[in-house]
Amino acid sequence: MGQLESRTILTPPTPLPTSGDWFILHTRSRQEKVVFADLMAMGIGVFLPLFEEVKRYGRRKIARQKPMFPCYLFLRGTLDDTYRIDRTDRLARIIPVADQRKLEWELVNLHLAITRQAPLDPYPFLKVGIRAEVRSGPFRGLQGVIERRDAKDRILLQVDMLGRAMSLELDGAILEPVDR
Repeated sequence: MGQLESRTILTPPTPLPTSGDWFILHTRSRQEKVVFADLMAMGIGVFLPLFEEVKRYGRRKIARQKPMFPCYLFLRGTLDDTYRIDRTDRLARIIPVADQRKLEWELVNLHLAITRQAPLDPYPFLKVGIRAEVRSGPFRGLQGVIERRDAKDRILLQVDMLGRAMSLELDGAILEPVDR
């Protein structure tokens, strides 16, 4: 297995689309770039934030562009546009956006950070009260409930039958939410 060396955010190939409604496209596994290319070819507005991951295999370095949000990209257009891309059979589902202004604000800020080469690093969405698992390091496999969010995430290890808990501070980058 290769060793992760660094991550650098890439500038998106196109500016954010400016007209239409936003839709979130949930793609089938590893279909984000293909759907992006199909939408671009159809002239439909799309945003796919990417980052570059560099792995080291011995003396070789291999760089790959990966979606910042695996299996998701953002379409801006009409409902008919979403149906056109759905016919390619590469989508799992189309997610309508109830709060257009909020998503617009989030995507504009993300796009701005990417175009200014901000040192972003994909990070799981962790919030207090959800179950998380350590994905790397000496505590790999350990699960607990997020107790507090600050510079480091505090994970709570509970023994409900005894009404007791212990807590441990870990870097949030090594935690991933777990479905119950």
